[in-house]
Amino acid sequence: MSIKFKNINSKGFTLIELMIVVAIIGVLVAIAVPKYQIYQLKAKSAEAKINLGAIKMGQVTYMAENDEYVKCVATPAGDPTVKKRKWPDSIDGFDKIGFRPSGDVYYAYSCDGKDTITARGDLDGDGVFSIFILNLSTGAITNLTPGKY
Repeated sequence: MSIKFKNINSKGFTLIELMIVVAIIGVLVAIAVPKYQIYQLKAKSAEAKINLGAIKMGQVTYMAENDEYVKCVATPAGDPTVKKRKWPDSIDGFDKIGFRPSGDVYYAYSCDGKDTITARGDLDGDGVFSIFILNLSTGAITNLTPGKY
């Protein structure tokens, strides 16, 4: 008596093959997500550089007409957070130089009335602020917290 086995042509993938693919996808995601978050934070920090440049233009214009720079208190008030904050309707110093951002902001901006404009933010919510300084004399923007976007 002989037992005959049917030759079954299997089509598709085995469970092991599918698990290997899932593991590879998991590794790729584990690598990609942190990198994506860093790129996202760097993109958000571009706001500071753009707005510092706009404030600089207003300060330079005001200086040409009035022989002094305007002092501007940190706006929006309070410590920056990971969420965008609304720019107030009226801020005396910033209104004098004609600066108003086009929307809500991540950074708080201030001017010392001499030659420094500061942007301070906390994009990742760790309590350590990223600080950018624009020197009106040189026009250079300096990141005082390298590695913080």
